[in-house]
Amino acid sequence: MTDYPALKRKVDELAARVWDTEAITARVRELTKKGILRKKLDPKEMKADKEKILDRVQRRAEEYNFIFKNCAQGTAMALLEEFGLGNMEIIKALTPFPGIGGTGEICGGITGSLITFGLYFGSDDRLDYETMNRTIMTSQKFMAYFEDAVGHLYCSDIIETVILGKRLNPGESEEAMMAFSADKGFEKCGLPPGLGVRLAAGFIIDSMK
Repeated sequence: MTDYPALKRKVDELAARVWDTEAITARVRELTKKGILRKKLDPKEMKADKEKILDRVQRRAEEYNFIFKNCAQGTAMALLEEFGLGNMEIIKALTPFPGIGGTGEICGGITGSLITFGLYFGSDDRLDYETMNRTIMTSQKFMAYFEDAVGHLYCSDIIETVILGKRLNPGESEEAMMAFSADKGFEKCGLPPGLGVRLAAGFIIDSMK
């Protein structure tokens, strides 16, 4: 059951947050220059530190969403950095994915997470249908959890009922984007990426053996 009052409190916190733009930008430039560091993940350590990891990846997704002005990129960046997956070309490829090309469709907090699932759970063998099907089933379960946590799957619905309290698709025009920005939309819209990566990272950690 979606806890809308709790979501509203989080949105208000994001709107009031003082963002360390310089530090976030420096981190992004370092990742762009050096690439995403590969990691050897220790399942025992990851499970023991799960809550700490979830808190960190949620905060990173909120920060990257704010600095990128792109929920799909912010979501994926936080997860790829945390788990040592992929590369910056994947972040580049997610440029048109907020609300699926700015149409107000599926939230970037979902698409950025699903990209990560493909990298983590997927197989290098294109004919490995069993792994593909398992990854799809995990993705569907994640989306159900996301919808329960945020209330919706579509960007336009999330903006209307959770983020701004009114119908506004920032991707439909320059004027709409300006109105969204003026209402601290980019700050507030850290909520779906933050909750999305928290759920996605939990799925990954829980799967570790």
